[in-house]
Amino acid sequence: MQITGDMLIGGRAVRGPEKPLAAFNPATGEAIPAPAFGSGTAADVDAACQLAAAAFDAYRTLPLAVRAAFLERIADGIAALGDALTERAHAETGLPKARLEGERGRTVGQLKLFAQEVRQGLWLTPTLDAALPERKPLPRADLRLQKIALGPVAVFGASNFPLAFSVAGGDTAAALAAGCPVIVKAHGAHLGTSEMVGRVIQQAVQEMGLPEGVFSLIVGAGRTVGEALVAHPAIKAVGFTGSRAGGTALMRIAANRPEPIPVYAEMSSINPVFLLPEALAARGAAIAQGFVDSLVLGAGQFCTNPGLAIGIEGPALDQFAQAASRALGVKPAQTMLTAGIHAAYEEGARRLAETQGVSALAQGQPASGPNQAFAALFVTDAQTFLAQPALEDEVFGPASTLVRCKDEAELLAVAEHFAGQLTATIQMERADLPAAMRLVPILERKAGRLLVNGFPTGVEVAHAMVHGGPFPATSDSRATSVGTSAMERFLRPVCYQDFPAELLPQALADANPLDLWRRKNGELMRG
Repeated sequence: MQITGDMLIGGRAVRGPEKPLAAFNPATGEAIPAPAFGSGTAADVDAACQLAAAAFDAYRTLPLAVRAAFLERIADGIAALGDALTERAHAETGLPKARLEGERGRTVGQLKLFAQEVRQGLWLTPTLDAALPERKPLPRADLRLQKIALGPVAVFGASNFPLAFSVAGGDTAAALAAGCPVIVKAHGAHLGTSEMVGRVIQQAVQEMGLPEGVFSLIVGAGRTVGEALVAHPAIKAVGFTGSRAGGTALMRIAANRPEPIPVYAEMSSINPVFLLPEALAARGAAIAQGFVDSLVLGAGQFCTNPGLAIGIEGPALDQFAQAASRALGVKPAQTMLTAGIHAAYEEGARRLAETQGVSALAQGQPASGPNQAFAALFVTDAQTFLAQPALEDEVFGPASTLVRCKDEAELLAVAEHFAGQLTATIQMERADLPAAMRLVPILERKAGRLLVNGFPTGVEVAHAMVHGGPFPATSDSRATSVGTSAMERFLRPVCYQDFPAELLPQALADANPLDLWRRKNGELMRG
């Protein structure tokens, strides 16, 4: 597939007239040869949004089987790009090809999972309450409910997942599955990869005869295009993965519109790992190795990177620290996604090292090329951690801090102190169960996913997955951005009162032509 540097506005390829952007190879520190990518304007955003608004009703009312087939066609098209997509993503991100091939498989798999979910129709939550004309003192009307798509959705591609959280990633897949047209703002870290995937979606729209406004891809330098997209009256929701500063800026724009809209932003998390005493005594060295492996995975550029470990002082914690230091010391430096991300990581690690009461415990092998980050492990005590709010800030990259607590009470105080997290992990043995039982209720209030005897990197795409959490992990703790429940962000309920049969949606028709599971008069049935 030829990369042209054009935006995709509906069915057209449009050259952005503003400042051209160059793709960048972080492993070499050099720009990737032509083409350059033209930046769009507010007028380009308006054109895409007008097309999306015009496409909305036709797209959301498609037969479920057609919408599901559309998602599957996108999945098959991405798979068919083969090595060309892997090579381009590798050149733009520095991520290993094996990692990118796995990410492509995840992207294809989640599209097909959403297609399956669309066909089943459970997300419609069809509910029927029959009329009760004889009820005293007042009769009840015939009431029926289903969920419908919210409207056109703006999606911002993430830097760290050029496929799975980008143009055809989880936010786009969930919104399209829910019946929402999507306008994606491509991330500047992988412009060519974004165009390749965007052309697959554009082609699927054309081949299936869908309205062209179902999908558009916008490129923009700076904030102008993104801000115009969130502010546009046609947009009804936003999906974002990125920094807390970026997410909160979009939240402010969305809240200040004449019609405020939801922003589902996944932003900042340090994903604490609690090391309970009996677990450390039984398998401290193994836990240390797993912790370090999780920390450095993908150069630490995961939103679920374990940025903190908490344990109770004693010989077992000392042995964990020694084992973690040995494991970290042999880890090679790795290329980060962009020069900006690398610079921010170095600054974050420097701030940790210079914080009073914090000391360096270990570091990985030094950098040997451009934009390479070496892993770092710091140590502090609980009182310092509780007194220094900056120690809760995410350092995006392979850096973590070990917090030493005097006793269980101090460990629980650290747990209570946290702001919202995507994940929280407990390493425990059976003898740790009493302490874990005191810890879990706290962590339920703090995180969206709780793990026992695992490590937080690696987010399974599944029906039960939650990738979300209280602020600042996300902007809305009621939502997940991974798993089939992600569709809920882009749906709203509608009640139909005393509708004639001819006007009812198929999901609510008496004959149940879609053969859905429905709640009728309080009972769940297929009929």
